[in-house]
Amino acid sequence: MKNVDNKCFIPRDRNWHPPAYAPGYKTTVARSPRQSPVSMQHPTRSELTGPNFASLRLGPHDNDLLLNYRENAGRDGLPIGERIVMFGRVVDQLGKPVPDTLVEMWQANAGGRYRHKKDQYLAPLDPNFGGVGRCITDAQGWYHFRTVRPGPYPWPNDVNSWRPAHIHVSVMGPAISTRLVTQMYFEGDPLIPRCPIVHTLNDPEAVDTLIGRLDMARSRSMDYLAYRFDIVTRGELQTYFEPGVTL
Repeated sequence: MKNVDNKCFIPRDRNWHPPAYAPGYKTTVARSPRQSPVSMQHPTRSELTGPNFASLRLGPHDNDLLLNYRENAGRDGLPIGERIVMFGRVVDQLGKPVPDTLVEMWQANAGGRYRHKKDQYLAPLDPNFGGVGRCITDAQGWYHFRTVRPGPYPWPNDVNSWRPAHIHVSVMGPAISTRLVTQMYFEGDPLIPRCPIVHTLNDPEAVDTLIGRLDMARSRSMDYLAYRFDIVTRGELQTYFEPGVTL
């Protein structure tokens, strides 16, 4: 651990995260680095400072994917699929809340298709669903999204690879360079242990950090199921993040 300008930095645990080169996950073969990473011994101001999201103005439904796309597209229908709420806290390695940080999410629709021009999956697009949302954590680090449960989808990793249902999540740290990206899977999904991307994680506890847990106490009768997904930014209990810089 180092102390720079009274800020503590915990070195990244390379054994917790998967190797950059994992042949079972075929896209890593082409994009994995060929040289060893360079450690930044003395972070500069650009790594220590960044945007202040406390004053960021969000739309009334930026975190409500049931409503935000149809309003922007001038439609009046609701998305098709199982209605869910995804919520949780963003905390540091000591359990302290991370307030006023930007949390963004994106996902496929209930049929497993993204609203993206390069997504050629045969599942139809939902005219009332855009698949993106954002919110700011409150003083206790809580975030909240209302959406539909995404569907699994095939991808050309091998003869018959399928991604488990998942929601991508981005958490913005104290600077642009410290943005974290991860994803939430759903508790009990049988595709999780079959996923080549999940197989790159050698520690079952690391996989467990990616699982959203069903919370019936937060679910609403005749409306939605709730899944809790807490995000730990650093330390021994940190959530697994895709390769990059950690907070």
